[in-house]
Order: sequence, then structure tokens, then C-alpha cells
Amino acid sequence: MTRIGLFPATYDPIHYGHIDIAVRAARLFDELVVAVYDRPMKNLLFSVEERVKLVTASFSDAPNIRVTRYSGLTVDFAREVGAQAVVRGLRVFSDFELEFRMALANTRLAPDIDTVCLITSERHMHLASSTIREIASLGGDTSTMVPPHVERALLARFSNLGDDAAGAVDMVSMRD
Repeated sequence: MTRIGLFPATYDPIHYGHIDIAVRAARLFDELVVAVYDRPMKNLLFSVEERVKLVTASFSDAPNIRVTRYSGLTVDFAREVGAQAVVRGLRVFSDFELEFRMALANTRLAPDIDTVCLITSERHMHLASSTIREIASLGGDTSTMVPPHVERALLARFSNLGDDAAGAVDMVSMRD
């Protein structure tokens, strides 16, 4: 039997923390499906097509990682692709509570699909897509946070937005 893992997220944008979790998860499964969620309930910087393209480029040299988009319930999509497990990354303690609740809900919906949580590597613990968007919108350097092709996409997007760049993302703390 082929062991398939599903690593779902919004990836807006993909960053080195995501890549680290995916590469490590790909060692645990015969195939890892990196699934880009197409309708999250949050403001997005990139369209689903752009996010799929950025994610696909990030794994171009990984033979057992397949990138696709999805919508609907994650466990339904996991069944659709034949995944035995949903892979999640944990950065900080607050991630655990959210992931724990999601895992319990998913188990209620699909008891045959496990949740596998991987602890983010220490060097990536500070990374969050929202923080990266905010830094990029303010002209900050994201080169240590995202691959070069993602940094170029961020620069192009915020350049196109011009003076409206900072208003295109939810600001948390970088401006203060």
C-alpha cells in the first residue's frame, strides 16, 4: 500500500517553514500531497492560481511531492487523494491548541485519517505568512524567510499596489 500524506494550507505565501515541514513529511510518506486551500476565510494577497504556481516551484526538485489545490473539508479531500494522514506543523504553544481541536474534529468526521504534527525547525519558528506579508508590504527584507521566486512575487505584488501596499495586508505589529 502506498502511504500518502496530505499537507494542506493557504500558503499565502509559502515560506521556508512550510518547505521544511513538507520536505520532512515527504520522508515519512511515499507521496506527499501539498494542497493549497482555495477559499480560506481571510484576506489573500495571491490568487489560488498564483499560490499553486509559487508552491509548485518550491518543490520542483522533490519527486514525491505533488502540489494541487482544493476546496471543502480537508478530510474529504484527504479521502479523495487516498491520504492516510493530514500533516500539520507546530511552531509555538498556541499552535498546539488550534491543531489539537482541528485534529479532534477531523477524527470525528473521518476516524480513518490520522493527524501527524511535526515540530517546526527552530530556525523557522518565527515564520508566519501574515508576518511575511506585513514585512514585505512595508518594504522589509524577506530573503531569509521565503525562496527567491516568492520574494520576487512579493516585491512585484507590492510594487504594483504602490501607495496602497501597506493597506493590502492586515497589520499586526511591524509598523509600530
